[in-house]
Amino acid sequence: MTFTTDHHPGPPSDDEFLWLEDIYGDSPLEWVRTENAVTERLLVTGEFQDREREALEVLDSTDRIPMVAKRGDHYYNFWRDKEHPKGLWRRTRWDSYASEQTEWEVLLDLDSLSADEDTEWVWGGAMFLRPVAGEPHRRALVALSPDGGDARRFREFDVVSRTFVADGFDIPAAKSRISWAGPDALYVATDFGPGSITTSSYPRTVRTVQRGQSLDDAELYFEIPETHMMAVVMRDQTPGFERDIAVDTIDFYSSSTHLRHDGEWVKLDVPDDVNVSLHRQWLLLRPRTDWTVDGTVFPAGSLLGVDLESFLAGNRSLTTLFRPDTQTSLQSWSWTRDYLLINLLNDVSSEIRVLKPSEQWRAEILDACPPLHSVDAFAVDDEDDDAGNDYWLLASGFLTPTTLLRGTIGGTHTQVKGTPSFFNDDQFTVEQHFAVSRDGTRVPYFQVGAQNLALDGENPTLMSGYGGFENAMVPSYSGVIGRGWLERTTASGRHGVYVLANIRGGGEYGPAWHRAALHANRHRAYEDFAAIAEDLVARGVTRPELLGCTGRSNGGLLVGNMLTQYPHLFGAISCGVPLLDMRRYTRLSAGYSWIAEYGDPDKPEEWEYVQTFSPYHLLRTGVSYPRTLIWTATSDDRVGPVQARKMAARMRAMNIDNVWFHEALEGGHAGASDNRQAARMHVMSQEFMWKALSGGL
Repeated sequence: MTFTTDHHPGPPSDDEFLWLEDIYGDSPLEWVRTENAVTERLLVTGEFQDREREALEVLDSTDRIPMVAKRGDHYYNFWRDKEHPKGLWRRTRWDSYASEQTEWEVLLDLDSLSADEDTEWVWGGAMFLRPVAGEPHRRALVALSPDGGDARRFREFDVVSRTFVADGFDIPAAKSRISWAGPDALYVATDFGPGSITTSSYPRTVRTVQRGQSLDDAELYFEIPETHMMAVVMRDQTPGFERDIAVDTIDFYSSSTHLRHDGEWVKLDVPDDVNVSLHRQWLLLRPRTDWTVDGTVFPAGSLLGVDLESFLAGNRSLTTLFRPDTQTSLQSWSWTRDYLLINLLNDVSSEIRVLKPSEQWRAEILDACPPLHSVDAFAVDDEDDDAGNDYWLLASGFLTPTTLLRGTIGGTHTQVKGTPSFFNDDQFTVEQHFAVSRDGTRVPYFQVGAQNLALDGENPTLMSGYGGFENAMVPSYSGVIGRGWLERTTASGRHGVYVLANIRGGGEYGPAWHRAALHANRHRAYEDFAAIAEDLVARGVTRPELLGCTGRSNGGLLVGNMLTQYPHLFGAISCGVPLLDMRRYTRLSAGYSWIAEYGDPDKPEEWEYVQTFSPYHLLRTGVSYPRTLIWTATSDDRVGPVQARKMAARMRAMNIDNVWFHEALEGGHAGASDNRQAARMHVMSQEFMWKALSGGL
């Protein structure tokens, strides 16, 4: 039997469904198949299959944008479609990519590889070795997951011969972190056996693996305490700035960065909650809490810059590159050859600024971004002699198909690729509203509905949210939501309404917005979501019987708390790959790594508040719960399937008869490893929600 591992001792459990934690055990899997059959008999009708085909048509469309990464003279892309469900790794050159009919050179066909090796390989990315000056990129480490989970096998690949390198590097499947150390060596953080894995299930040691050397003989290079989250060593291959960088990730929000100097690791002198970024001579710092340096207070969420060598020599004259305000937060940044691009959110709409270090970091707005849209700017290739200051713009909105543009800083940009419209988006409109949460905080949300939306409470409405890990939920185009929810109509002709919540715990307004819902304050995220639900009813958009909510992962925990704490607000709930048992979450899969987000249930003083948002423990008899679908994936090695199983089983044991369960037997934490599985996952949730809200269940 393969139970998930208890990472540390704890008090005895009276959990009657511990047996379902045996992920691949015969009895639990038989329970899963029985529950799957019940759910599929309910949902998988002829109409379901029609909608599944419509969703798959969107996901398999050859008109989607093939996003690329430039390496040397080539542009690399990974692609799935109807003919290639596992996918193709391929490349092209710029003139071909910019044309209407791109000609691709296929490097690796995963469908053929899977058939040849009798393994359902799932693409996990590729990492190139920097070639010597004047030579093309040739060697790469290709990451492949055998089941769609986070564990990946790394294999050395030659993109010129389009073959795996004979006797090349081949690191077995694990939750590894790997970097090239040179043409004949790797820095490998992986499972080296007993004592090499943290309590969070990630590597705690990094070793140098020489070409032809076994993992057992690899030399230790960096290690961290077992109770920390993960160890990583990276080789910065930038010409003139070659260096080894080690990161001790203590938890999700704390880490220490070390540079190799004279054979020793030297820790950068910054607090552990300051994000560190190195680029050539520059050190960028983003504090997560207010940071006082030599009497100057730098607020949380700001971006600071300083010359690295000067900083190492003791200079603490930091330049503020971005300072947040109550409406504006920093989301990401990217370097071109001579400029720094920073991506901001202003009340959850995008703003992009360009900073020039050579002119005292002079800042300008790159271009006017349309309101209620998401636009990201990032460099094409900062080392390219001709295109070093080129950038990509990726723009999307709920009703605006995604477009990819390319420009040069100081010049103009033009559209390169665009996604076609997959539904009649001109029938709908996007609005932003603000609800007032229990403590008086204004919480934004997006509403997508018919242009002639009647505010009489009769519109089937689907809410989605996340509210965790400083992850911002931004506008984006989805043909699957458009076809599967917005275009769908009731017998009286009402279209579905879609709502995206920007609750605390996320990153829409920077670190403070996130910290507001950590640990004992977790309830604020749920109060925010509930306030939006109440606001939708108060505004006449819908009523509780026609209001559903959906969430995945941490979003699954969110809707699990809507189920148990606010059942009167919703008519249906779709809870995907969820956290639900917060008593045991630290012992299941990668759960220990999330203590910084939720708290440690094995500390009595922290269990006091953690139990207040543990849906598995909040279920009560005599409560009228909304119709609920709980779904997960067997191969999910991040959250794992056991919490979803146990929640459904406990609800059934409590004679709550309006709960259904489904577990994909493959797919990992995403719930799907190819477009076919993704289409089924989306449609199963949407079909359940529509039936539940329209009286079809």
